Amino acid sequence: MSFALYMVGFLIFLGGVAWGASVAGVPTIYIGIGAMILLGIGIFSAVARTRGKDPS
Repeated sequence: MSFALYMVGFLIFLGGVAWGASVAGVPTIYIGIGAMILLGIGIFSAVARTRGKDPS
């Protein structure tokens, strides 16, 4: 559940960044490339923060 919550928050953040870039006049191709990079970073971060600890 915390993974989904983390990803929802990150997607809202990503949407805000993309919207701001669009309003600022950044070309669509660069917005798409930046969004894909940020989405990958968000997924890696979510997995790292919500992964269970090994019981050892």
